[in-house]
Amino acid sequence: MKQKLLFTGASGFLGNNVLPLLQKDYEVKTLGLTETDDYFVNIATSEPQLDQPFDIILHAAGKAHMVPKTEEEKKLFFDINFKGTVNLCKALELSAIPKSFIFISTVAVYGLEFGENITEEHPLNGDTPYALSKIQAEKYLTDWCARNNVTLGIIRPSLIAGPNPPGNLGDMIRGIKTGKYLSIAGGKARKSVLMVEDIDRLILTLMEKGGIYNVCDDSQPTFRELEILISKQLGLKTPLSIPFWLAKSMALVGDLMGKKAPINSLKLKKITESLTFSNEKAKRELNWQPLNVLENFKIK
Repeated sequence: MKQKLLFTGASGFLGNNVLPLLQKDYEVKTLGLTETDDYFVNIATSEPQLDQPFDIILHAAGKAHMVPKTEEEKKLFFDINFKGTVNLCKALELSAIPKSFIFISTVAVYGLEFGENITEEHPLNGDTPYALSKIQAEKYLTDWCARNNVTLGIIRPSLIAGPNPPGNLGDMIRGIKTGKYLSIAGGKARKSVLMVEDIDRLILTLMEKGGIYNVCDDSQPTFRELEILISKQLGLKTPLSIPFWLAKSMALVGDLMGKKAPINSLKLKKITESLTFSNEKAKRELNWQPLNVLENFKIK
């Protein structure tokens, strides 16, 4: 008999890719903001009415991929990522407490723009609304799961790759497709990336063991490797690489232009310095072997 799994955020990028895989192994119900969800509810503002018990909760509903410009937009991160988590837990208290709760967090909780091989032991210094709301949710769930004897697994994914990805990878694809993307200084900086299917491959062990884990692949691809991969799939030439001194000059001009500038000194630093995370703990404790992004990433 299949275990019952409640999946929040199943209509997002991660959900669309992971849901068909989960349905092979679990009896899945979804909770979210689309008419196809089994439970149609905005957990940022309401407690869901759950009419059956679940063995596993996979909580992926959240707000990301946006830089807030107003106080109201900042508040949305806390309403969705933190208050939504609290409302979900209150609903579970009224229906039935699950055996396991798996929370999709983020490496943004560390608050780092650059660094290499960062482990789970690093302090949670994230100070953006996105990072802070995820940190609050992690802390709340740690306490709630301990009080209710629930096994808690927290996944901190890096950049996630899959068909039609959002965020920085999506921006790179669109830039290359439209000819507006320039590689800088040979694209040597490395970034941690995770294949979206690996979320499904982690769940079985994680729901039994619990714990907090960075998740990314082993290859830690360079910008150039990703640019070449994407260009090949689009049938286009690899983007032109401009020297660092030219990019630096453009960034200094961008600093004067303000927020409208396509590049500034901070963006340049992000593009030219590596940001990688260690997946050794997940590999060791969960016996997990991540998919290689450069071998498996298909943009469509």
